[in-house]
Amino acid sequence: MSDIKNKLYQMFILGTDGDGYEAALKKGLGGIIFFTRDIQNPQQFRALTEKIKTQATLPPFLSIDQEGGRVERTENIHNGKKYLSAKFAYEKGDKFLKDQTKEIATELSSYGINLNFAPCIDVNTNPNNPIIGERAFSNNPDDVIKAEKIVSQTYRENGIIPCAKHFPGHGDANADSHLTLPKISLSLEEMEKTHIKPFAACAKTIEMIMVAHLHCTCFEQEVIPTSLSKNAISYLRNKLGFEGVIISDDMVMAGATQTVQKQKPNKSAKSNNSVSACEIGIRAGLNMFIYRDSKPETIEIIETIAKKAENDTELRKNIENSYKKIIKLKQKSLNIFL
Repeated sequence: MSDIKNKLYQMFILGTDGDGYEAALKKGLGGIIFFTRDIQNPQQFRALTEKIKTQATLPPFLSIDQEGGRVERTENIHNGKKYLSAKFAYEKGDKFLKDQTKEIATELSSYGINLNFAPCIDVNTNPNNPIIGERAFSNNPDDVIKAEKIVSQTYRENGIIPCAKHFPGHGDANADSHLTLPKISLSLEEMEKTHIKPFAACAKTIEMIMVAHLHCTCFEQEVIPTSLSKNAISYLRNKLGFEGVIISDDMVMAGATQTVQKQKPNKSAKSNNSVSACEIGIRAGLNMFIYRDSKPETIEIIETIAKKAENDTELRKNIENSYKKIIKLKQKSLNIFL
């Protein structure tokens, strides 16, 4: 197995649906994302995370979306108790927000989780937004900045890597990126004043930033999601000075692949579109990808790109750069030594 293939596998976080993750862990898979279906009871879930650790060649990111409110994956084992969503937790005051975050972090850590795709630092400016709403702390960027500091630091103190999402800001969208590619036509100045502001505020401290599947015309006139946009990712690196890991939102979402399908129609549409999307993302400077499953067609995406990278200098160089960033974060936060 080639060295570049090992490094490429590190760039992917896969779900358990499909079972391909077990073989992928032996090839260097970067991490696993867990959903409600994976969590039946505390003992079963701990056994699953422990098993995954033993199968991995390098300590994996064991990740989850646990924001509270409607995005909560441990609901099967809470006996009806639910964490408050970001908006309502923030409205209860700094102490409540910190205490709830600590409770979430302690619970996740007890199951072996080390990465939470939170906090959500979108500024919810569109009251008709179908996907953010109460997941945002506020419609005021300064409140969002304040909340992010409390939440991210509390996660760090309790053994969980925080990931700020969804750059450059999903709060003005009027559509759900799981179903389509929302378009945001605000100018860069307008985006910076409100939606990008929380990301600018945490760029020097946050470990990981998730990029959204949005078409932001301030970055790309061509219809391409910011998750695959070289302009958007370069802005995050060069203008905001972010040096950590840049990860995509879930790549099975329609917002990620439907535009690639329009650009590159082919016979085996689904898998080839996904390969094209990941290749575009790697060339744009994306460091990691999330796929909610580990079905054969998802594994094939990684294998296909690995073959191409053997004879593609730019692709190989970007994979090497991403691998370094991923390993640096793992060394810092997971205490691994290579």
